[in-house]
Amino acid sequence: MPVLFFVTAQAAGTGGLQLNMTQGVTEISRQVYDLHMTILYICVAIGVVVFGAMFWAIIHHRKSKGAEAATFHESTKVEIIWTLIPFLILISMAVPATQVLLAMDDTSEPELTVLVTGSQWKWHYSYFDQDVEFFSLLASSQAQINNEREKRETYLLEVDKPLVLPTGKKVRFLITSQDVIHSWWVPDFAVKKDANPGFINEAWTKIDEPGVYRGQCAELCGKDHGFMPIVVVAKEPGEFDSWLTETRVAQQQAAEEEKRLLDMQMSEEELMSVGEKVYASRCAACHQANGEGLAGVFPPLAGAEIAVKKERLLDHMNVVIHGQAGTAMQAFGEQLSLKELAAVITYERNAWGNDTGELIQAAQVQAVLDGKGL
Repeated sequence: MPVLFFVTAQAAGTGGLQLNMTQGVTEISRQVYDLHMTILYICVAIGVVVFGAMFWAIIHHRKSKGAEAATFHESTKVEIIWTLIPFLILISMAVPATQVLLAMDDTSEPELTVLVTGSQWKWHYSYFDQDVEFFSLLASSQAQINNEREKRETYLLEVDKPLVLPTGKKVRFLITSQDVIHSWWVPDFAVKKDANPGFINEAWTKIDEPGVYRGQCAELCGKDHGFMPIVVVAKEPGEFDSWLTETRVAQQQAAEEEKRLLDMQMSEEELMSVGEKVYASRCAACHQANGEGLAGVFPPLAGAEIAVKKERLLDHMNVVIHGQAGTAMQAFGEQLSLKELAAVITYERNAWGNDTGELIQAAQVQAVLDGKGL
């Protein structure tokens, strides 16, 4: 437990040495901190009394002073006392602990509900009744991960799209998973809840102070477990409402742009440029930047039949869009736009010497998404 709270400081991006729990920025987090300190003081007091009595007995009843072991039979009074005292101590610890646990589980009457869905290796956030949803992915570059570029203080603790929440309002989290067990953990909120596939767990927070708060997936969820950070930006209610409106409008415009793309023919240059960026951020970690994959783990794309043979184009598109059951290949159909999907498939079929000359367009991707084939 002490190790976990030491790591808390690093996970929260404090940048300094911190040996105790963070007090956080919510009323619940401060209650948890106060409970932690209360239990710590009780344990210290018990340790002082027990070890003090033990060392006193060792020193004052040592053989060199002529002490001889006493012979006596059991004492009912003593047995009652040493049973009653621990019982009272446990009750004094259990009562405040129960109160805090009940408060942590009280998700009633929320002012905002966010569905948090974990998947390998990212988070998806959906704001109930707001028509706003997005994926949040690690923003630290592959060059930093490969030690080719200097690392920032927030290395591995930064995302492309943070979860934005209002201050002073009760926010309920519904937490689940699409694949394996994850765990949504933000130390400053005293929120750590498992994301289990097929189940929905609840948690809540009410943030007191605007700011940026960082966390991580706290469950060993696969090879990129350490690349699944959480970033929460807390804004004043007015700023949050403005952000929500702007995001909703932007997503609606993006949806309209997607429809417009269905009637367009993107150029090879545009497809390859966008596709290379998408591949580098979403695919290179497994299939490698050179498309060679990892032997016995992730199949290569360079020279692979699925990426070079014309008759395998539909198979290729289905794998990228719908994923492949029983493997680490996830479905990107809901994660990427039509343009990004068309671009990355085009890139994979024309990079590393594949050179098929095939240009995939948004309309083809939409047809596969609709189950119509090519």
